[in-house]
Amino acid sequence: MKHFFNRRETIVTEALDGLLLTSGKGRLARLDSFPDIKVILRADWDRSKVAIISGGGAGHEPSHAGFVGRGMLTAAVSGEIFASPSVDAVLTAIRAVTGPKGALLIVKNYTGDRLNFGLAAEKARAEGFEVEMVIVADDIALPAINQPRGVAGTLFVHKIAGYHAERGEDLKTVAARAKSAAGDIVSLGMSLSTCSVPGQAHADRLGANEGELGLGIHGEPGAERIALQPVADIVATMVARLSAALGDVSDHALLINNLGAVPPLEMAVIANAVLSSTLGSRVRLIIGPAPLMTALNMNGFSLSLIPLDTDREAALRSEVEPHAWMPAVERSEIEIIATPRAAGGLVAEGAAGDHAGNRRLITTLCEHLISLQDELNRLDSRVGDGDTGSTVATGARSLLARLDTLPLDRPPALLAAIGDILGTSMGGSSGVLLSIFFTATGKALADKPDISAALLAGLDRMTFYGGARVGDRTMIDALSPALHALSSGGIAGAAKAAASGAEATKTMTKAGAGRASYVGERDLAGVPDPGAVAVAAAFAVAASLA
Repeated sequence: MKHFFNRRETIVTEALDGLLLTSGKGRLARLDSFPDIKVILRADWDRSKVAIISGGGAGHEPSHAGFVGRGMLTAAVSGEIFASPSVDAVLTAIRAVTGPKGALLIVKNYTGDRLNFGLAAEKARAEGFEVEMVIVADDIALPAINQPRGVAGTLFVHKIAGYHAERGEDLKTVAARAKSAAGDIVSLGMSLSTCSVPGQAHADRLGANEGELGLGIHGEPGAERIALQPVADIVATMVARLSAALGDVSDHALLINNLGAVPPLEMAVIANAVLSSTLGSRVRLIIGPAPLMTALNMNGFSLSLIPLDTDREAALRSEVEPHAWMPAVERSEIEIIATPRAAGGLVAEGAAGDHAGNRRLITTLCEHLISLQDELNRLDSRVGDGDTGSTVATGARSLLARLDTLPLDRPPALLAAIGDILGTSMGGSSGVLLSIFFTATGKALADKPDISAALLAGLDRMTFYGGARVGDRTMIDALSPALHALSSGGIAGAAKAAASGAEATKTMTKAGAGRASYVGERDLAGVPDPGAVAVAAAFAVAASLA
């Protein structure tokens, strides 16, 4: 897979410098042991409070350095990608930030982290520092395992410990709060792909229709493979396992974590599925969805929950300095506000009315345009994206379906109603352009009962907003000459002018607007613009009924 980096050997140090350069003056700093020992710390730290230190391998951004700041971590120690920092690095961090009140190390339950942070803690104690360590083991993917992994639920511990340290509480209290929280957190992950490490060959062990449930944050295999299925079903499986691991507490905080590569659109769908599930009623605070503890570019997510009490809720709601932390929001139902209705205007005036001539014209015209669907699509497939016929037919069918509701006997209101229908039913730019045309025409006709002048007023608004002019190879090439001919030559002259305009687009080998503007001259030559053809067909029908 492709990645943005310079050299594999410098990717972590360059990323940390990038974080420092974008964090704002006076917030973060690094020790001068960089890059051999990579410690990011608060630039404003005065050692008067308990220091909160965490860290681990890189590749989990924004964890861990992204959470250094007032109210969370005092320092973060970084290793290389997915590699624990050394004992010397952790010990250096302890020496740099620990004052008389001591330091708390928050460690995820991986062997390398436990050993390196543990030995550093012992050496620090031997030097006279007060140091406590809490190990987070929140992963429930393998319930029978003796040493569960520490995953995204670790962030709850960072937040709770940072809150109590910022309040000036002693090390014993801060450590007790952190250990209590760590023992109550449950987390579970799900991914549709493995992650790719920059500079290493990537091999995805998953099939095209497979995902992994219960995987960690280093690309290691999940607890089991499952078939690709709707997100509601995936979430239901995860919810069942998480719920079974929860206690009897009814109120929880939920952290919805993006493991790196899930688009925001899909993360929002995941959030909706989780909060609409049976677990949703047990959630009071929500953090995310957001990339908080990632696994490089893993296409997956994880869910973490912690039972709430008054103290934890206050800690999770408290404001912090790190930008990477998502403020906790309270679970609430979707608020629905009534859609405003038109207070006046042409469409709101009166009920439907009949007019035999207008009914016949609309019916015949729409039926003819529907019959041209395949031909217009064929033309558009050569010069555009192949959907002009379908788009026009959709608008025509919508008009026919609403025919009995239209004010057929009141032309200004009728034109405005047609504009409303086309604007919501046709889709694409053509639907909006025609909606503008009919809406502006209806308004002009209501102001002055001159249909030719009103149609030209509609054309003026259409070209103003759309930007196309005659010669740009659009429907305007047929519509503009037809409407200008209408006042002098009647509908027959208008139909003739529309047909000539549409025919002229065959020789236009450069489009000034629309999808055809991306098409080369060779492909445009000899092919008429499908929008102009549709306009010419509409005028031909109108002329035949006159």
